[in-house]
Amino acid sequence: MKRIAIFASGGGTNAEAIARHFKDHPSIHVALVVCNRRVAGVYQRMSPLGVPCKWFGAQEWRPEAQGGLGGKNVLELLRREKIDLVVLAGFLAYIPEALTQGYKDKMVNIHPSLLPLHGGPGMWGHHVHEDVLRCGDRRSGITIHRVSEVVDGGEILFQASCPVMADDTPDSLAERVHHLEYVYYPQVIERLLA
Repeated sequence: MKRIAIFASGGGTNAEAIARHFKDHPSIHVALVVCNRRVAGVYQRMSPLGVPCKWFGAQEWRPEAQGGLGGKNVLELLRREKIDLVVLAGFLAYIPEALTQGYKDKMVNIHPSLLPLHGGPGMWGHHVHEDVLRCGDRRSGITIHRVSEVVDGGEILFQASCPVMADDTPDSLAERVHHLEYVYYPQVIERLLA
């Protein structure tokens, strides 16, 4: 049985879509959700699915050079739980080097644009959709990529696009992009673990 850990920070809609996709899967199991916020919607979404959640505060994610723990406790938990793949799903904390190295090529992220466009530090959630509209792009979409030390800079594994409408708002564009996320992210995860 392949074991997934999902990292999430907010409402958890992508985490829920992934957990539901693999709920009765014969060879893939969502074993754990890791959250960097003490209060987040992901906890309520995982509870009825029976997926345990673990919170790690800001100090865990801060690099050791800045007085933090550099992800060492998270890495220890992932190894203890025999996690095969770490899946970032709306996770809004910097991933320390201990984790990017400890799970090199075994950590993926989904970004709400067609990278390399609208990526990098500060480009998350509504900021991305606002930037897409400000730039006048005709298409947007999702990028699923490996996580590296460079924010949104890992190897691109999959992209899917949708049109940007003339009357779009950040919210209406986000809705179309979310639909792509819910459909394709579980499929790409399944292919990676096959």
